[in-house]
Amino acid sequence: MPDNKTTPNNIVASIPDDPDQSTYRFIIVAAKRARQLQSGARPFLPTTSKKSTITAMEEVRRGLVKYEDRTTAEPPPPEEPAPTEEI
Repeated sequence: MPDNKTTPNNIVASIPDDPDQSTYRFIIVAAKRARQLQSGARPFLPTTSKKSTITAMEEVRRGLVKYEDRTTAEPPPPEEPAPTEEI
């Protein structure tokens, strides 16, 4: 039977506004945010952790990191062909 406790080795992660509760999306968004933090971005939360991954995961879990799901975004409208000259 799975353990529902949250421990440092068994982190239950989800994105609050994600209807699919995609773990993969959570990991990708948190990893990108961790890289931003490593590059000098300021954290959205006051933290005592020196690890950017921990801070990033907490920010994403709380919904502080905005992201766009490009798989469901509308495609750009098709471009109209350039007019050709008829001689």
